Amino acid sequence: MNPPRLVNDFAGLLSQSEYAKLERKLRNYHDTTSTQVYIITVNDLMGYDLADFAFRIGEKWGIGQKGKDNGLIILIKPRIGNQRGEAMIATGYGLEDVIPDAISKRIIDREIIPYFQEGNYYGGLDKATTTIIGLASGKFSGDEYLGQGGAFVALPLLIFLLLFFIILFNVKKTRGRSIGHNIPFWIAMGMLSGGGGRSGGFGGFSSGSGSFGGFSGGGGGSFGGGGARGSW
Repeated sequence: MNPPRLVNDFAGLLSQSEYAKLERKLRNYHDTTSTQVYIITVNDLMGYDLADFAFRIGEKWGIGQKGKDNGLIILIKPRIGNQRGEAMIATGYGLEDVIPDAISKRIIDREIIPYFQEGNYYGGLDKATTTIIGLASGKFSGDEYLGQGGAFVALPLLIFLLLFFIILFNVKKTRGRSIGHNIPFWIAMGMLSGGGGRSGGFGGFSSGSGSFGGFSGGGGGSFGGGGARGSW
């Protein structure tokens, strides 16, 4: 790479404007935290396993800061012909606690692959990097991220079942009184608001903007095998 950069689209999946937005986003995050998130796309793994390829790049380029090992790689090999597409998130030692393997796998399955299946590579990478930045910055925890789409998705169903039993109880108790007369206010409001639960992705974290200058490449970080992979 000359000059060094964080977004390395060797497979040509991004437009110039998409590349520029991702580069600016990751550059600004690096400038404010020293954490390096690299995006690398390739059409050919040259006979290497996807994970092996990612870790070799991490060590060769020294992604992350020496002593902090705060580097992360998003490696993408797109679907070509009959070959399936593959995605890998590889984390340096310093990020394995905040972005463990289970979180990396969820990011791939939830944020990356659905967009990639529609041919929207920028959308998947933008969504994934936003989530990674949020996790690494402590804006939300791994438990909160894993919980989203789990308990919150089930909330409307729980409210419905609770409401059903309350109505049934009131029917037996009041014998002709207005059904729902004694429904708690929070349940009624939950019904009106469609359940009241959160939904969607963590799309509200903006990394701002910044210039492309001043980036000198990897800082000597190391990788220990943390991460996850997926395919489509």
